[in-house]
Amino acid sequence: MKLSHFEFDLPEDLLAIYPAEHRDESRLMVLNRKEQTIEHKQFKDIINYFDEGDVMMLNNTKVFPARMYGNKEKTGARIEVFLLRELNAENRLWDVLVDPARKIRIGNKLFFGEDDSLVAEVIDNTTSRGRTLRFLFDGSYEEFRAKLLELGETPLPKEINREVEPLDEERYQTIFAKNEGAVAAPTAGLHFSKHLLKRLEIKGIDFAEMTLHVGLGTFSPVEVEDLSKHKMDSEQIIIPESSTKIINKAKKEKRRVCAVGTTVMRTVESSVSSKQELNAFEGWTNKFIFPPYDFSIANSMITNFHPPKSTLMMQTAAFAGYDFLMEAYKQAVKEGYKFSTYGDAMLII
Repeated sequence: MKLSHFEFDLPEDLLAIYPAEHRDESRLMVLNRKEQTIEHKQFKDIINYFDEGDVMMLNNTKVFPARMYGNKEKTGARIEVFLLRELNAENRLWDVLVDPARKIRIGNKLFFGEDDSLVAEVIDNTTSRGRTLRFLFDGSYEEFRAKLLELGETPLPKEINREVEPLDEERYQTIFAKNEGAVAAPTAGLHFSKHLLKRLEIKGIDFAEMTLHVGLGTFSPVEVEDLSKHKMDSEQIIIPESSTKIINKAKKEKRRVCAVGTTVMRTVESSVSSKQELNAFEGWTNKFIFPPYDFSIANSMITNFHPPKSTLMMQTAAFAGYDFLMEAYKQAVKEGYKFSTYGDAMLII
């Protein structure tokens, strides 16, 4: 498949700028691959498609406030710093992206907070916008992390073209978020409310948690026409033994095993045994899924509506079937479904 196969016309007003008022009341499009039917529902109706013993696999990563604003020494120029990952806790070393990058060179110092209570020195260039920073901070590691939380803001993606608001702190986080380390939310999980999770639990649906710390690689544009040449950035994943037992049992019993989001799908497809079972794993994945692809673990999937030419759309097409997904997206545009992070949801069965 080629990059150009994933081009479609997305009207700007269909990019969701705010989430639905209630998490579980976003719209839901249901794609039945066997029947080739498309239904239009509300997200809370998802309960009607699952039975006792079915499994939902959840990504319990937690977004940390990764976007900070500092000032460059001498000039005072305002610089956006996006924290990507901690390289060394003891030395306070972090991989970051800076904007505007052309002004930031090795040796420069950046000051954060109204009282300049945090200082960082640029010690390396990694990519055109990437830098390695060493934070200079007198307190303990716990105090340093608390300072990052205090100075950082919710890292809304750029397509949500507005200032961060207080509601984002809660809504750009799933209600089952636990393990801090993501710089973007696993968006399919944002549709679950506490009430809906409780109703699913009462119905006998099992939940299997795992972690993929979403990095910016998920959103990096694909710049090659031949998809086999695209390289994904590595992201950290953790699949606990307890979750593999729940999932493998459901698979054996021919239950519905649902990946809640593309991040979960990539996680489980990164650790499959020769017997097509899920293995426990802790490490990194740079798996890139695009059509055609044989899936080993999940037989259903919840996902959002993704922007044109995105790796997320490509993975969804591999699962739904390319022609079927393109038809669904055509209907979504016509029916005014909201796309992207805060947008509506799709269930593929």
